[in-house]
Amino acid sequence: MTTKGRRTQAVHGGTQRSQWGEMSEAIFLTQGFAYDSAEQAEARFIQAGPDEYIYARYGNPTVAMFEKRIALLEGAEDAFATASGMAAVNGALVSMLRAGDRVVAARALFGSCLYILEEILPRFGVEVVFVDGADLAQWETALAPGAKAVFFESMANPTLELVDIEGVAKLAHAAGALVVVDNVFSTPVYSKAIAQGADAVVYSTTKHIDGQGRALGGVILGTREFIRKTVEPYMKHTGGSMSPFTAWIMLKGLETLELRVRAQTASAGAIAEAISGHAKVTLVSYPGLDSHPQRALAQRQLGGAGGTVVAFEIDGGKEAAFRFCNALEIVLISNNLGDAKTIATHPATTTHQRLTPEQRAGLGISDGLIRLSVGIEATEDLVADILQALDAV
Repeated sequence: MTTKGRRTQAVHGGTQRSQWGEMSEAIFLTQGFAYDSAEQAEARFIQAGPDEYIYARYGNPTVAMFEKRIALLEGAEDAFATASGMAAVNGALVSMLRAGDRVVAARALFGSCLYILEEILPRFGVEVVFVDGADLAQWETALAPGAKAVFFESMANPTLELVDIEGVAKLAHAAGALVVVDNVFSTPVYSKAIAQGADAVVYSTTKHIDGQGRALGGVILGTREFIRKTVEPYMKHTGGSMSPFTAWIMLKGLETLELRVRAQTASAGAIAEAISGHAKVTLVSYPGLDSHPQRALAQRQLGGAGGTVVAFEIDGGKEAAFRFCNALEIVLISNNLGDAKTIATHPATTTHQRLTPEQRAGLGISDGLIRLSVGIEATEDLVADILQALDAV
C-alpha cells in the first residue's frame, strides 16, 4: 500500500517495534542510552543517525514515534514534541528570533501566548506588532516594513474568530516572514494549515490529541530543516522536550482522535443550534452555523466543520454566567478544552483573567461569555443539561 487513510495513519503511523513484537507501542522510559564502545559514543555525538539516541532531552524512541505519526497526520515533513503547548509556542518563536526582528501577531490570543508576545519577546529586543487577525489589510500594512515571523491562532480562543491562513501566508511570504499557526481549535482532523501556507504549526497536545485530561504536551511541526536546524537545537538545550511516558499517552490519543473529534463536532453543532435564539443567550459564535460571519472561510479552511467548541454570551454578565455554570449537572466547570468530558469555562475570570477589562472588551470577551468545549457524552444529554442550566439563569 502506497497511500494510507488518515485513520490508518493515526493507528499505525511511525510505529517501531522491538524484537518482542509488542502490539502497543513500547515506552522507552530512560533518560540515557548505553554505547557498545567509546568510539560509538564519539560518533553518535558527532552525528546521531535516525534511530540513534543520546539523551532523552535530545530524543527518545517513543517520542520519535509520536513525532512521526503526527507529522503524517498534519502533512508536515517533521515534528518536535514538547513538554506543553506553551513550550511549543515559545520554542517555535524564540528559536527563530533575534534582537531587532519584528513579529506581527493577531490580537485575539490565549493569555499565555499574549504574555510571550507582550512581555518575553520585547525583553530581548524583538518588536511585536498586533493586528486584527480577520483584517487582511491590517496584516498587509503591518508586514510592509518587513517582518521575520507572523503568529496567530487559526481559530481564536475563546471567541472562535477565524484567521485566513492562506491570505495571511501570501502576504507574509511576500514580506519574507515565516508563518507560525497555533492550530489547537482547528485540530489535526480538520486542519489544512501546512497546505494553506503555514511554515510551522503548533499544538497543545494536552487538548484534543490526548483528549482525556491525562497529560500536558505540545508539538511543533514544519519542514525538516526548520525543525532539526532551528527548533531542535533550542529545545534540546533549554529543556522543553516531551517525556517518553507523555509521548506514549499522545500516541494512544492519536488512535482515536478522528473518532472523538468528529463526534464532538456533531454534538457542538447540535448544541449551537439548540441555544441559538434562546431568551437568555444574546450571542452564539460557532463557525458551523450559517449565522457565523466567517462561515464561508470556515467552509474553505476547515471543510465546513465548526469544531468542538461553542462560545456564547449570556444576558446578565458575570452573575448570570456563574448561575449558568453552577446549575450544570453533566457539564463540568474547568479551564481545559478538547477533553472527552464537556467543559464550561468563564474566560473573563479564568483563562483571560490577567487581561484588563478594556483588553477583554477589545477581544470580544464579555463578562457573560461562556466557552463550551464539547465532549463525547450523548448529544441529547448535553443539550438537555445546557438548556436546563440556561433556564436556571
